Amino acid sequence: MEETVQHNAPVPDEGSGTGEHEGAGIEAAGDGVALLDEVRAAIGKYVVLPSQEALTAVTLWVAATHIQTALQHAPRLAVMSATKGCGKSRVLDVLYETVHDPMMTVNTSPAVIFRTIGKIPPTLLVDEADTIFGPKASGDREILRGLLNAGHQRNRPAWRISGPEHKPTPFPTFAMAAIAGIGDLPDTITDRSVVLRIQKRKPGEKVAPFRSRYAAPELNALRDRLAAWLGPLRSMAARMVPQMPVEDRAADTWEPLVIIADLAGGHWPAQARAACVAMTRFEAVQDEQTSVKVRLLRDIHRIFERANNPEALSSQDLVAALIQDADAPWAEHGTKGLNAHHLGNLLRDFGIGPANYRFDKGRQAKAYMRNRFLDPWARHCPDLTETAPDPAQGAAPARPAHRRQPAAPTGPLPIGPPGGITGPKRTR
Repeated sequence: MEETVQHNAPVPDEGSGTGEHEGAGIEAAGDGVALLDEVRAAIGKYVVLPSQEALTAVTLWVAATHIQTALQHAPRLAVMSATKGCGKSRVLDVLYETVHDPMMTVNTSPAVIFRTIGKIPPTLLVDEADTIFGPKASGDREILRGLLNAGHQRNRPAWRISGPEHKPTPFPTFAMAAIAGIGDLPDTITDRSVVLRIQKRKPGEKVAPFRSRYAAPELNALRDRLAAWLGPLRSMAARMVPQMPVEDRAADTWEPLVIIADLAGGHWPAQARAACVAMTRFEAVQDEQTSVKVRLLRDIHRIFERANNPEALSSQDLVAALIQDADAPWAEHGTKGLNAHHLGNLLRDFGIGPANYRFDKGRQAKAYMRNRFLDPWARHCPDLTETAPDPAQGAAPARPAHRRQPAAPTGPLPIGPPGGITGPKRTR
């Protein structure tokens, strides 16, 4: 496996941290508001984020990396998009120049990361996460997923046999991490993340060109000022128990960001909590929508299996089979239960739609081709192990579908690429 690691920036002195505002820094204790405002403006200069709340969250996340040693939780920053070209890598570029001790990784093995994280951890920047956690990823993905999950909380080491004497050795996992990729990340990671769902810029949305030669000095200066401001406040940050507007794991994830906001004061405490509420509520909606759609994929897979995996099922038969399942929610979906229109809307985000199909005895009807579900099954239900049409069915090669592309969704929920290799048979 090819491994790429970039490790940059000197590790700052940990400091004694015996007083709340000890040490001589570039920023006085009361200047945190202005400094965070500058960092926020600099980030927004180079990237377009989904919302103002997202820009606030990224600013606070960057600052929190500079006091990792004082935190009990290391929130992940999940940078996801439906397609390439949305600016995920540019976000990582900006983070690389502003966070504490960045470690940029591409296809890096878990063993390297295990041996890099220490008492003063770097900030992990993981690009191309879809190649790590996608259907074709290597067996190391579960190890890396476990590392990223464990590293969300302090004192969750990974034990490995190490050294010539083969002794059990604990490796630290605690480190803040930004993870960028196309499509959804594993639920166990997004559940521990501040989530950014990046979209392509609109024609009128402009950003400054990012050239490391010119942008890095500006961003590095802000990075150094953050470290100087927050360094003397580590002890104070470690003792803080901020009032949180959310509970459970969401509170664990957002607490470091709120701590930074409370240290700064001014408008930042209210702004941080507003961003926390807005973004966690949005993700709760996405989780609900995604879980319903994944349930639909699984139920359709079961219906195809019960019918001996035909090449296609008519929309009418598929809807009838779904609503006849007493344990499924489809009979109560909407106001009068699931219908063909609802089914099409639910499947549109997976790139799946009905088309005219000629069944036996010349019957024609709107139908769903089984091979259109293969890619969504592999991406969202990998345990179903669907990889190709079943040759035992003797299905003849189907002609590509000539239909309009699915309508763009109204929200930023990631869209899976159209599944399968071939499309439905078209009637003439």
